Amino acid sequence: MTNTPDNAPKSAILSPQDAEARVRASMATRRNRETRFRMWGIAAIALSMCFLVTLFGTIMSKGIPGFFQYYVTLDVTLDSERLDPAGDLSDQSLFDGDARGLVRDALFSTLQVSGRSNRKAAGKLISLGSDERLRDYVRTHPEQLDSEQSLKFALDDDVDSFLRGFISRDTPESDRRINDKAIGFIDQLQEAGLISYEISDYLFFGSASRNAEMAGIKGAFIGSILTLAVCLSLAFPIGIASALYLEEFAPKNGLTEIIEININNLAAVPSVVFGILGLAIFINIFGLPRSIPLIGGMVLALMTLPTIIISSRAAIRAVPPSIRDGALGIGASKMQTTFHHVLPLALPGMLTGTIIGMAQALGETAPLLMIGMVAFIVDIPGSITDPGTVLPVQIFMWADFAERMFIQKTSSAIMVLLAFLVVMNSFAVWLRKKLERRW
Repeated sequence: MTNTPDNAPKSAILSPQDAEARVRASMATRRNRETRFRMWGIAAIALSMCFLVTLFGTIMSKGIPGFFQYYVTLDVTLDSERLDPAGDLSDQSLFDGDARGLVRDALFSTLQVSGRSNRKAAGKLISLGSDERLRDYVRTHPEQLDSEQSLKFALDDDVDSFLRGFISRDTPESDRRINDKAIGFIDQLQEAGLISYEISDYLFFGSASRNAEMAGIKGAFIGSILTLAVCLSLAFPIGIASALYLEEFAPKNGLTEIIEININNLAAVPSVVFGILGLAIFINIFGLPRSIPLIGGMVLALMTLPTIIISSRAAIRAVPPSIRDGALGIGASKMQTTFHHVLPLALPGMLTGTIIGMAQALGETAPLLMIGMVAFIVDIPGSITDPGTVLPVQIFMWADFAERMFIQKTSSAIMVLLAFLVVMNSFAVWLRKKLERRW
């Protein structure tokens, strides 16, 4: 029997049954709270997944049709005298030729139209870039000059919208962008089986264009690769070197603390500020040209450096002190310990920070707008010093256009950007797993 003090309150003395009941009630309350917490967590995850599915569903529902467009097949006579007046197949000679006239003649012949008004209505069915498509074909197949070939040409964006059902023939003629004559010609081509719905080669192999049916992402895609290459080649080594120095070699004094505080502050600075900095330093002071991947990569490198440095320092701190002590104990120098033991073990974490930084850089638009990468550039960049743009800026520009086809191509470009991001991150995760070491 347990002895209790005489002055102990009787209410504090519990019987074994009461104590057991109190413990059971406490455990039941704890379990209920844990259950509610799990339910709230599951509900939050489910709500997030619903938003994510809605977002991706909206993008895919609009983006997948953007990968396709309507084409018309015409029998074109490749008259060498009209296509290549100089006879040397040079760009100037082909440009001076009458490629557009040959395409229109093939269309008029197919529709059997006559009269100025009918020809005018029929000529608006095909894309304005049909002449350039014919010139490209002649450049590739010069042996087929002076012969008749069946070639496919993109239809005008208004015709494409009509075929997709965005323009109704029941709408009064005055209220739609395509007249009754054009609709009649479209029906005639469909009855002849000359209109096809195919994967858009313009989207994947074309560049910037004011005409929706000719617009493509090739130039922006290559510009994104070149810009990210410059960003990675600058930010990764500088960020790793800075993190190693601050964590392993720098003296712990007031100056180091000020540097660390500023690095942390820079990670929270809006990205547009880095664009203004790049505009002021790289363009206004050093006089470098606008709208080139070199400047874009340098600006993005400045923006991603704080993220890489902070994550790299955290990865270095995660290396057990015993690794350093063991290396120093067997006679390794500080430099050997850092580069032969600490760096290999911290490298997977450093790569994680780099992935985050590159993913952030891939989707940035504001700093690139400040340095002029919003310019309308038709040519595809061949190097980091050629004018170019990037996918986020291309998406930004397309979203501002009113044509229905641009809306679909905007969603398609977003899907390509997301796929590019997934591929890049997957490779980085695989590389991190490959280099990861366990202790």
